[in-house]
Amino acid sequence: MRTVSVLAYDGMSPFELGIVTEVFGLSRPELDVPWYRLVICADGPVRVVGGATMLAGYGLDDLAAADTVIIPGVSDVRSPVPEPVVAALRTAHARGARLVSICSGAFALAAAGLLDGKRAATHWQYAALLAERHPAVEVDADVLYVDDGDILTSAGSAAGIDLCVHLVRADHGATVANAVARRLVVAPHREGGQAQFIEAPVQEPTEDAVAASMTWALANLAAPITVESLARLAHLSTRTYLRRFRLTAGTSPIRWLITQRVQASLALLESGEHPIPDVAAAVGFDSPVTYRHHFTRAMRTSPSAYRRAFRERG
Repeated sequence: MRTVSVLAYDGMSPFELGIVTEVFGLSRPELDVPWYRLVICADGPVRVVGGATMLAGYGLDDLAAADTVIIPGVSDVRSPVPEPVVAALRTAHARGARLVSICSGAFALAAAGLLDGKRAATHWQYAALLAERHPAVEVDADVLYVDDGDILTSAGSAAGIDLCVHLVRADHGATVANAVARRLVVAPHREGGQAQFIEAPVQEPTEDAVAASMTWALANLAAPITVESLARLAHLSTRTYLRRFRLTAGTSPIRWLITQRVQASLALLESGEHPIPDVAAAVGFDSPVTYRHHFTRAMRTSPSAYRRAFRERG
């Protein structure tokens, strides 16, 4: 059983703590896999937004001792991170724990020196400040999250949900992660980055037609799908469809479709029942070579290596 610890601190919003609790703290007997042990840790009583006071049952030593350590957004990005928290993070990293930040929690990891030389995400509103304060960190202001193996960072609060589901996918595979996402009533994987929220926070009412075409595409991934055919389904010109699709998804239709096909292939690879060419065809790639190219680019490993790694985890 993997232990997940999450830091509670004075002035925090309960939302991000709730994300971690919902994903890792609730029992999931229907999934028939060993679930996580969640511990909420704090350096004494903490007051959360709204006036409540929380008494955590675990301290910073427990935070550092977990297999996965999660730091929600800090209460004030301009204030120094408490030294006991910095020390706990360094201890956790030294013993091989997986470190995760949500939103401005990246400032805590950066203060501990753990993001130096690495690519990291944080809320777009704080990206410039993080880069200015920690120039050794490669701050990516667009992505929803960054997986650097033992250190993972996410953008704004809702992107913390994406990252937590991603952690479940890394630990237990796509089928289990998809089941958790369904319980949360969220997408198992969102395409696009933060730019869609910075540039177009209000979508046009006509985006329903684009959403309907995306739903159709997800149900027909094995079929030949082009931008022109999606535009026809949405009763839009190709040019208008491309513009409205980017407003909706934050990326192009082709990039989105490739991502969905790669994600759909994960469960087939995990089952181990289908040769790689059959998996490629089942999710709509025109050749195994094309499939391997896009899979490797998205997952940073090959389909065969992913299948072997999943079997080893199992």
